[in-house]
Amino acid sequence: MSAATFVNLPVADLDRAVEFFTALGFTAGPRQPGGDSAQLTLGGATHLILHTPAAFAAFAGAGVCDTATSREVIVGLGVDRRERVDALVDVAVLAGGTSLGPGQDLGFGYMRGFRDLDGHQWSFLHVPG
Repeated sequence: MSAATFVNLPVADLDRAVEFFTALGFTAGPRQPGGDSAQLTLGGATHLILHTPAAFAAFAGAGVCDTATSREVIVGLGVDRRERVDALVDVAVLAGGTSLGPGQDLGFGYMRGFRDLDGHQWSFLHVPG
């Protein structure tokens, strides 16, 4: 099966979140002025849809998770080199994210995590292949 991936997340400040993910290499798509959502693309078939909390709750049919006390998802993105894992997390931290500590050698690959501006947990991974 060939399919695209769409990760949907609520964010407190849509413009600031778009700037954050653009710094990480996501490409922002066109937005409607005053819109409640924004689409970004990382690679051909991986997309991130950011929503205001109200728009996310309406779309999901449920309340928004409090990322200060709970996790509803951890998003992991593969990269081509181990050094790129650390470089991207460093960029995330410079853009306002929070590092989750040093990288981890998992035996089968290397991973390092961070939290974005809204507390959503992400990790970059390199799995040699």
